[in-house]
Amino acid sequence: MAVPAHAGQLDAAAFDPGRGWRLHPQVAVRPEPFGALLYHFGTRKLSFLKNRTILTVVRSLAEHPDVRSALQAAGVDDADQGPYLHALRVLADSTMLLPQEDE
Repeated sequence: MAVPAHAGQLDAAAFDPGRGWRLHPQVAVRPEPFGALLYHFGTRKLSFLKNRTILTVVRSLAEHPDVRSALQAAGVDDADQGPYLHALRVLADSTMLLPQEDE
């Protein structure tokens, strides 16, 4: 779903779908017919979202207590969440996404 232009080594322990996440404030989202482009002004990284569903999820993350809730709200069934979780992990590992602050 998300393909970073400069993929780095992934830290699987960093991304927890059981917690809340949000877009980094320095990330711009440009919707496209295929999904979207994300550009991080701080790191100058570019990522592609390959469909509109993952775009919906990414845009709504901050409105949900955790990733799985955002996926369900976007209509992604539990059995179909694997590719979306992978895409979100890639975005988190490239600092496009940040954990929501613990309240």
